[in-house]
Parts: sequence; structure tokens; C-alpha cells
Amino acid sequence: MSSHLTILGIETSCDETAAAVVVRDEAGQGTILGDVVLSQLDEHSAYGGVVPEIAARAHVEALDDLILQALAKANMTLADIDAIAATSGPGLIGGLIVGLMTGKAIARATAKPLYAVNHLEGHALTARLTDKLDFPYLMLLVSGGHTQLVLVRGVGEYERWGTTIDDALGEAFDKTAKLLGLPYPGGPAVERAAASGNADRFTFPRPLVGEKRLDFSFSGLKTAVRQAAQSIEPVSEQDVADICASFQKAVSRTLQDRIGRGLERFRQEFPDASQPALVVAGGVAANKVLRATLQELCDRNRFRFVAPPLALCTDNAAMIAWAGLERMAAGLAADELSVSPRSRWPLDADAAAILGSGKRGAKA
Repeated sequence: MSSHLTILGIETSCDETAAAVVVRDEAGQGTILGDVVLSQLDEHSAYGGVVPEIAARAHVEALDDLILQALAKANMTLADIDAIAATSGPGLIGGLIVGLMTGKAIARATAKPLYAVNHLEGHALTARLTDKLDFPYLMLLVSGGHTQLVLVRGVGEYERWGTTIDDALGEAFDKTAKLLGLPYPGGPAVERAAASGNADRFTFPRPLVGEKRLDFSFSGLKTAVRQAAQSIEPVSEQDVADICASFQKAVSRTLQDRIGRGLERFRQEFPDASQPALVVAGGVAANKVLRATLQELCDRNRFRFVAPPLALCTDNAAMIAWAGLERMAAGLAADELSVSPRSRWPLDADAAAILGSGKRGAKA
């Protein structure tokens, strides 16, 4: 196998349709040659969230053209590609079927290997593409579907240290926005409103703060927001701003405690790590207040804080292509064309099956 590898990546796990061409050189340096993402925000905004059937249909309509666009940007054809990488889970099953079946068809037609990539692994390895990060490191994944603290030991080696026991953080932002009459997606809307709010007006709970386990909980915080809004109805624009600012402050303080304990554990388990690092990924990573909180926490604990560019924190195909390249470079086998999409797929197969882990189980 050549040490100079090029992969076409496909991502269709939720409401972004994406394709990318990424190359990995002999020294292990990655370069994005072509990266195209089509957002479905307009299709879903009227519903206040992603509608799976609409998402799947949109993927079908857009994906072929996006693949051609990514190849054109890279000045390549399928003949120049060494392999195909397509998201196989976790995510909305309809969208996953579209992307994985397209990847299979291309792999079959070109006789190129197929890598069925875990979407979460794409997030976990992105920092190695953007920042040349060495193993091991910690990753905080905060999105609409996931809130996890994961130890990244190596390619294919992940240990979940904490996960949400109820709502993901992105979901809590979206539900808070919807409750207050703010537009979808909720994260940016709450952040904008909070900018003119008084963060000390409301005292919201900080779930699990002080507990030794590293899990997260945001359901109670969301309930407290609803009760606060109901207690002062009708809410004014300033009321909304104050609630958003207070909500954001509670989230920030919660992450300080939860992630702070994770950094302590990392220090204990890897005392010889020369430059320990915390990576943040997922759409919620765009929030400036939360980023500042994590940066300050890392500075205080002498950790490197790595936040890839926003376009690579949200769903994209470049991270899927890079994960495929990492697997190829590590000598991991390609997948059979019989591989199936998985709506739930944990990075840590040994982790307990609880909500937020990405694993089907009695409590999943």
C-alpha cells in the first residue's frame, strides 16, 4: 500500500449532506483538497428540528452532485481515489442508508476499498488532521445528539469516561430556544440572546456538579428554565435574554466541574504525558462562552486546548475521509460491502448502555 493516500469521504448522518477529498502524505500530514457541505437548515427550520424523512430525501437529491463538486475542487476523478469512506452510524437511519449505499456503489464500480466510518470517530480524530495531535488525549463531544467525554488512546481505541444520562447539551439548547420562542437551531439563538442578558438574574441548577463520576445531565436544567419562564409570563425580550444568559452560565459552570474532574483523572492515569490536551468537537463547540470556559480551565490545569475550525467541528465529510485515512495508515482492514448502517454505534463498545452513549440497550 502506498504511504501517500487519498480518500473520498461521504457524510449523511443527520441534516448536512457532505462530500470531501482528503490526502495523507508520507509524513502523516493531512490536506483537504475538496470539501463541500450542503445544509438543510431551511428545510427543517419550520418544524423546530430535524425531520428524518425530509433529511433522507434531501440527501438523495444532493449527494451525487456534491461528490462531483468535491472531486472537481480537488482536480481529481474517481480513478485518482485510493478508497471511499462513508459514515455508517450513528445517526438517522434514512440518511445513513443514502450515504453508505452511495459509498458502496462507488467502491463496487471502481474496485476501491470501502471504510464504513463511525461518525463519532470522525470527530475524535479531527484534531490530528488540524493540529497534528499525538495520542492519547481527551475529547469533549457536545452536539445535538451527543455529550461525551472520551479518552482517545489511538485509532480504534476509545474509552468513554462520561456521557449524558438524559438530554444532550445541544438538545438542551434547542429545547430552551423553542420554549422561549427563539428560532432553530437553538444554540446560536440562545447565545445571541444571552449576549444582552443578566446571567445573575436566575439561579439555575448545575446537575451532577460535585459528583465523582464524569457523566452529564441537562434535563433538570431544561425544566428549571421552563419553570422560570412560566413564573414571569408574559416574558419580555429582556426576560428571554436574562434566562438565556443564566442558562448559559449554569452550563458553563457545569462543564467546569465535569471537565475539570476529567482533566484530573487524565493527569493521574498519564502522569508522563508531556503535553496533555483536551479537544472539543460538535456544533455546541461554536459557543464562545463555553469555548472561553474550556480554554480557561485548560490554562489553569496546564492542558492544551484544541478547538478545530468550526466547519470541522460540525458535521462534515472531511473528518470522515480523515478517519478512513487514519484507519488505512494504521493497517486496519477495509469493510465488506455487506456492512450495514447503524443508528446507534458507540465508540467504546464496552461502555454501559445508557442514553447518550450511542449504544442500543435496555436504557438506550
